[in-house]
Amino acid sequence: MSITRSLPATFRNSSVRPGPVGLVGEGIREALSRRRLVWYLVRADLKKKGSDTLLGNVWWILDPLLQMIVYVVFVSVIFARSQPDYPLFIFSAILPWKWFNESVNDAISSVVSQQNLIKQVQFPKIVLPLAATLAGVVDFTFGMVPLAALLLLLYPDRISWTLLLLPLIAVVQLTFSLAVDLVVSALNVFVRDVGNIARHALRLWFYLSPGLYGLEQLDKSSMVRDFPLIGQVFRANPFAILFESYRAVIYGTVEGGPRLPDWTSLGVLLAVSAVLVLLAMAFFKRLEPQFAKVL
Repeated sequence: MSITRSLPATFRNSSVRPGPVGLVGEGIREALSRRRLVWYLVRADLKKKGSDTLLGNVWWILDPLLQMIVYVVFVSVIFARSQPDYPLFIFSAILPWKWFNESVNDAISSVVSQQNLIKQVQFPKIVLPLAATLAGVVDFTFGMVPLAALLLLLYPDRISWTLLLLPLIAVVQLTFSLAVDLVVSALNVFVRDVGNIARHALRLWFYLSPGLYGLEQLDKSSMVRDFPLIGQVFRANPFAILFESYRAVIYGTVEGGPRLPDWTSLGVLLAVSAVLVLLAMAFFKRLEPQFAKVL
């Protein structure tokens, strides 16, 4: 047996590195075989967030409520736009967006923040953005506390069995988020401006998504009536699908009873997101051998 064949794949010459399918398989095997490391990193990330501020993870309860108040004042008071139970309407979008926004920002720094470890220890780097993504799931569960308070104290007539569908929608968002997180975490190793670009891009993305408004309001606008293609582009936005899905099960309609998400759109988004995860994994694994050199 040759010396090259006996070496681990990581140390072999780049000329014998596997193709895209092999890289995806390698990434999946590494993630599954390092499950304990992933969960350790998740716990470490949550502990760090909790110790960085006085209130720690309580901010995951306070922050979406404060954002909701700001937008309610901005839209309902200043612009005097009416929407029944608008605080709950907008909270249905703020909560998942906060999850995605923080997941992406944490993933961006997930690799570069461990540069000393990467230089000293040989381990699969894909566990770093994976842990950042999974930590966001735990944070998202904290957001269920203010959501439950809003429903129980202010909008008990909006409570329905459709709330049980929240985990299904969250799985779709998690899959999409993982694809984005893998890409930005790898890119930031080589282009350190990714964080600055992402901050502005995410802010623009939120305002172009139906978070402060619904798709029904968008369809009534003269811009969409005159240019139907614009309406189709807005509807193809992943967060147009996710926001409307969350809003269907959380906000629903009082007169018409519970609403169900658009399962077709969610199914398409899940399938596309799964493909994007595989492509992002291949992209990450392709760049991974250069991390130690650049860092």
